[in-house]
Amino acid sequence: MMFTCQKCGASAENSSNLCSPTTEEHESKFCGTTSDQVCEDKIGTMKYQCDSCGSVSADAEHLCNPSQI
Repeated sequence: MMFTCQKCGASAENSSNLCSPTTEEHESKFCGTTSDQVCEDKIGTMKYQCDSCGSVSADAEHLCNPSQI
């Protein structure tokens, strides 16, 4: 089973690896989520930033206009 963090969009097979895990699929992208909303111990896993709004995510598919950080 895969889990997704509700705050940053990171994915993991183990829910303890995420700060706010859920098994629900998100229909919306994570654009609009600022880096200060990401748990401090997970900020280093953010690999992509949206070129449109500056939001960050561990997975590119969660952002509208992603670029690798």
